[in-house]
Amino acid sequence: MRAALPLVAERGAAVTTAEVARAAGIAEGTIFRVFPDKNALLDACVVETLRPDQVLAELASIELGQPLEARLTEAADALTAHLTRIGTVLGVLHATGRPLARRQPPPADTPPAAEPSAETPPAAQTEPAAQTEPADRTDPAAQTPPTAYFARAGDARRTREDLSDAAAGARTRDDSQQATAEALAELFEPERDRLRIPPDQAAGIFLSLLFARGRQPRPAADLETTVDVFLHGALGAA
Repeated sequence: MRAALPLVAERGAAVTTAEVARAAGIAEGTIFRVFPDKNALLDACVVETLRPDQVLAELASIELGQPLEARLTEAADALTAHLTRIGTVLGVLHATGRPLARRQPPPADTPPAAEPSAETPPAAQTEPAAQTEPADRTDPAAQTPPTAYFARAGDARRTREDLSDAAAGARTRDDSQQATAEALAELFEPERDRLRIPPDQAAGIFLSLLFARGRQPRPAADLETTVDVFLHGALGAA
């Protein structure tokens, strides 16, 4: 996964398992002992990208003794980086034409393909042509927006859980957002008595503001200004 993610972020679905294997320093056939095909590997990369572990650790490390403005600016910086990582991976996969491309199951009377083994020549372990050919850009299925990945994140997560105990803690989208909102609410707690609304509500509004900001091609303001307006409003003192 560490070898695959940078390649997927750069080349999307155009990346090959041979390239991933070279980056990981393993034989290509070894990949297929873990993932049934390249699409499964791409799904796992998406789930790994959506995991909030890194941003949750960054939010937990923010010093609560500093002013609220500084805390929220640090949080906004960490969350923006997290959203950028997600947007990069999902965006490049969508741009390469295979956001949700899946192979059709074989007919009932078609025997299943043999799994790659250590004895299988490398040439026989490459992906089927259906996986490496560009998707038809005129096909509506190829135009599915990147957000559709979230609908399948649960299935991909369960697949990873079946493959590795280390992935047992992977969260669904809703769980991830809830955990992020709770971590952000902790940053508001020292100012609870000064807030006009509960910390969890303030965190939810702030998170929504960052999500909306992340969808803008050119954000209307930098993070410091965004935090300042969020806390003090757009109007000056009377």
